[in-house]
Amino acid sequence: MRQFILIWFGQLISTIGSYMTDFALTLWAWQITGSATALALIGFFSQLPRIVISLFAGIIVDRFNRKYLMMLGDAIAACATVGILILHLTGQLAIWHLYLAASINGGFGQIQQLAYSTSITTLVSPQNYTRANSMNSAVHYGSNIIAPALAGVLYPIIGLEGILPIDLVTFVIAINTLLWIRIPQPQTTETQPAQARSEGKLSRLKFWWQEITFGIRYIWQRSSLRTLLIITTLFWFAHDLGATIDDPMILARSNSNSQVLSGILSIAGIGGITGAVILTAWGGTKQRINGMLAGFMGAGIAKTVFGWGQSLNVWLPAQFFSSINFPLLGSSETALWMEVIPANLQGRVFAANSLVLELVSASATLIAGLLSDRVLEPAMQSPSLLSSLFAPIFGTGRGAGMALLYVFTAIAMFLIGAIGYKLPQLRRLTK
Repeated sequence: MRQFILIWFGQLISTIGSYMTDFALTLWAWQITGSATALALIGFFSQLPRIVISLFAGIIVDRFNRKYLMMLGDAIAACATVGILILHLTGQLAIWHLYLAASINGGFGQIQQLAYSTSITTLVSPQNYTRANSMNSAVHYGSNIIAPALAGVLYPIIGLEGILPIDLVTFVIAINTLLWIRIPQPQTTETQPAQARSEGKLSRLKFWWQEITFGIRYIWQRSSLRTLLIITTLFWFAHDLGATIDDPMILARSNSNSQVLSGILSIAGIGGITGAVILTAWGGTKQRINGMLAGFMGAGIAKTVFGWGQSLNVWLPAQFFSSINFPLLGSSETALWMEVIPANLQGRVFAANSLVLELVSASATLIAGLLSDRVLEPAMQSPSLLSSLFAPIFGTGRGAGMALLYVFTAIAMFLIGAIGYKLPQLRRLTK
């Protein structure tokens, strides 16, 4: 796993820089707008181009050098960061610039992420799939420990103009780690008969349509894969509804305290790292479907407690126990796809899975911001049926409506995991 570990290290450094920038931009945007919708739209505009790119990303990743695609993704993200820095230094940075940068990073980031995830099966052995994916979880959660803590301390001192150059340095490190690594490229397998194409039975347009839709057709024609896609889509829809209003809920209920937010993000990182270290040493459950569903339920329980809380005394332990589940559920889910999909088809099939998840995530992101700002927040802060039912639990101050939505989504996550245990199609997935 030496080559994988080197690539992984470069991605860890780059992600720390990106998370520092994200944290600083979240504070900047909240100070400018004070709106959950404004923050949600950053996520929405990041998801939107991913949906379009996912239609073609699988074909690109299965046909072009995955190493160069990863380097391209880092280079484009660096250019977007330079653009934000210049606009900020000249006093012209506006919220819509963040939406534009999020769109650019989202589109190219989708290709980069797909190239990275499909490279794992060519770099590590099958028995290490769960372990490698748990290390990828450590990238996210390790960055969540370091980045918010650093950005929370540095932002009041050096501001956005000091944090963005740090991000640029981390991009250079990530690209340099890739320069010296050879990533094997699986042999391309055509999904349409050569004879049919040579005889003109399929027009070029129809052929490309078949290529674009290959991944979703491959999944849908297999009942176990179809069930896996549906159950994971429902889970991530519920998760993203809550995750969208997580930061604004905390800021609203803590009087915009950046140290409270950075503390919660850091404890999320500690929980995630703890889960990833345990999983890396352990290797995961023998039946990966059990690990995924148990993680769904564990995360749902912890997030329910988090949404009920109104102080760090509740938020910190609940966030820790929530995050400890995600390496298990995420690594188990990804390893399931890696185990059952041949390496030369993974680009198109993984892209189809990603397309569905990006669609529901974008929908959840848009719905959550509007539902919070336009419906639940006003309802919980004024005499209404909702406030009469739930005010004793969530209060009536700012953030109460977002907390109500957060808890409902957490309960849904738990129920989806419980229902998954009753589905025989999931049990047959790796048989």
